[in-house]
Amino acid sequence: MDAAVDAVTSVNDIYWYGVIILIVGFGLYFTVHSRFVQIRLIPDMLRSITERAETLPDGTKGISSFRAFSISAGSRVGTGNIVGVSVAISVGGPGAVFWMWVMAIIGAATAFVESTLAQLYKVRDRDGFRGGPAYYMQHGLGRRWMGMIFAVVITLTYGFVFNAVQSNSIVDAASTSIGSEGLGWEALIGVLVAVLTAAVIFGGVRRISGVTEVVVPLVAGAYIVLALVVVALNISEVPRMFELIVGNAFGFREAVSGGFAAAFIQGIRRGLFSNEAGMGSAPNAGATAAVSHPVKQGLVQSLGVYFDTLLVCSMTAFIILLSDPDYGTKAGASLTQNALAAQLGGWTVHFLAIAIFFLAFTSVIGNYYYGEANIEFLTESRRVLQFFRALVVVCVFAGAMGSLPLVWEMADLFMGVMATVNLLALMPLGGVAFALFAHYSRQKAQGIDPIFHRSDLPEVRGVQVWEDSDTHGRAVEVG
Repeated sequence: MDAAVDAVTSVNDIYWYGVIILIVGFGLYFTVHSRFVQIRLIPDMLRSITERAETLPDGTKGISSFRAFSISAGSRVGTGNIVGVSVAISVGGPGAVFWMWVMAIIGAATAFVESTLAQLYKVRDRDGFRGGPAYYMQHGLGRRWMGMIFAVVITLTYGFVFNAVQSNSIVDAASTSIGSEGLGWEALIGVLVAVLTAAVIFGGVRRISGVTEVVVPLVAGAYIVLALVVVALNISEVPRMFELIVGNAFGFREAVSGGFAAAFIQGIRRGLFSNEAGMGSAPNAGATAAVSHPVKQGLVQSLGVYFDTLLVCSMTAFIILLSDPDYGTKAGASLTQNALAAQLGGWTVHFLAIAIFFLAFTSVIGNYYYGEANIEFLTESRRVLQFFRALVVVCVFAGAMGSLPLVWEMADLFMGVMATVNLLALMPLGGVAFALFAHYSRQKAQGIDPIFHRSDLPEVRGVQVWEDSDTHGRAVEVG
């Protein structure tokens, strides 16, 4: 097992330098080209997320921006916010938190572009709409082969590898909570999570969005409240904490071996795993929304990056750093649990185990949906989809008994490949997203609630919906 971990780690240590250059480079380009859309349009983000869903051509109500946001939040807000942050801090030191923040602000511009494109190039399906990078690669670039590569990679990454990470983290948190471990205990938890996963994923996207819409805000809200209590109890230490974060981020105060490099690499990796900006995952959820303009959902998905990293991840970091943790070992959920217990008492160990269970579970079903949307891109066969669902359930069970270091290193590797393919597609399609943004901005300047029809930008080819219709702002199927 150690040999496998070392082999994957060696690949990641080299490959991720290239991934980071792509992620940061594209994020900065989109930020400058849009004149900091992810900061200037925060009020529009808040308005867009509260809008009601448009009515579909068959008369049914579509999936709202908030429900689509909940699917992506269900995938984003999970172990990456609790376990991932603890791994980043224990390996990269406090400075990793700073680079996670930077990654979120830069990445929000990339999230805006990819989700706007996903909305533009979405297609109709039985539940409303579906879409994502595979769809804009086919319809926007005319490269179905590229979309097929992405579809395979994201299906493997989210359906199998990331879901193994989620169930593995549930076991880690539960073991710390009850003080028990072993294959029998891990198998029991694996069966429980697998059964619950099967009950939801065989119900389709509406059941998935219905579960995440309730669970994510409730559990994340309770977790944030506890974190704010910890901050309030240690308010005098907060300035020192921020000084530690910034100092370690630039190597002025070295908390772990590697200094600046360790903080930077871990911050970028864990930040991307948590907020997924540029990976091409959240656009699959964003495409399901029935909105009046593609840019609206692009803005909502940018807000999701902030919610995930600047809010939830920061809360975890504050809990850990205000408890003077030890650095240098790849700790999992137990680091956060022990830090919270030191501040508020032993009962919080059990609370956090429950919180991780629910957040990881919603991540599992959110991750599953990303795979489903791309399986349907590859084939319309219901038999293949059912087989994929069964494999997801098996991987959830298997992940509960896996090695923590191995599943995280595998997650990093697959995540890097997925981000690379997606970013290469965004390079030629970025201009389309900015043309949509200009169209949106012109209507806003006139005091109009932005509405888009494909005839508004006739030079853009491959759009499958957004036809002119007699229903105000409705996107309908073409052909």
